[in-house]
Amino acid sequence: MPSRPDNIKIPSLYGTLYVVATPIGNLEDMTYRAVNVLKQVDLIAAEDTRHSKILLNHYGVETRLISCHEYNEADKTPLFISHLKNGLNIALISDAGTPTISDPGYNLIRSVSKENIRVIPIPGCCAAIAGLSVSGLPTDAFHFSGFLPKKTQKLQQTLELLKNQKPTLIFYESPRRIKILIGTMIRVFGDRQACMAREITKLHEEYSRGNLSEILRALNEKEIIKGECCLFVQGCGSEDTIMDENVLEKIIRETLASTDLGTSELARQIAKKTGFHKKQVYEKILKLLC
Repeated sequence: MPSRPDNIKIPSLYGTLYVVATPIGNLEDMTYRAVNVLKQVDLIAAEDTRHSKILLNHYGVETRLISCHEYNEADKTPLFISHLKNGLNIALISDAGTPTISDPGYNLIRSVSKENIRVIPIPGCCAAIAGLSVSGLPTDAFHFSGFLPKKTQKLQQTLELLKNQKPTLIFYESPRRIKILIGTMIRVFGDRQACMAREITKLHEEYSRGNLSEILRALNEKEIIKGECCLFVQGCGSEDTIMDENVLEKIIRETLASTDLGTSELARQIAKKTGFHKKQVYEKILKLLC
């Protein structure tokens, strides 16, 4: 197993808890390091042992499995801590993706950390990041909300709290409720640009891009919706206010004629007004001033 850095004071006999990301669909997305860790640890704490057995059999992993899901995590945590203090190494995996990202594991990791036991991530798949990278929406800042409340009133209240967020918004939703979620968003957010990813990395992988209403219309035309959905929605005041380059140039020319502001401040104000990035506006101003 990987050696411990000298600057971390951990009892030498303690084991390590490895938080291991697993594929979200395509088994070939497993990393070499993840496979090696799963083969070398003493125990694997799995969200669903039957589901995980398929993955482990595929890679010839014979390490003993113990269940660790949202209903028994609290009860199993003292056992895992005891094993770790006795020098056993444990890997935590969920059914798919990165543990604790809308999956169990948070309470275990928090409790283990409090005991001064080393916790190490073995990075890999995460549906939120994979989908965001191809969404066509801004990726410089994003807000991950995971699964939202199911009750209508609570859902609407939660969306009201999110509607003024500027980063790209990321949500998980079941195929049964995705149309309800999008319909509620249209009422609360307005008809923003969005991307819905379904069955990421799987055989019937699908990405729907456009306004929320366009995505909802496409979903209504389907007889049945299958697969967990990731929904990416533009933040407040971002792409929905962006205009084309010609309009931006016109605004800059008109503003230059009626102000004596410095270039940086002028770019800041125009960016705030139009939704263009400040750097883009700044460079445009410099070209017009040359």
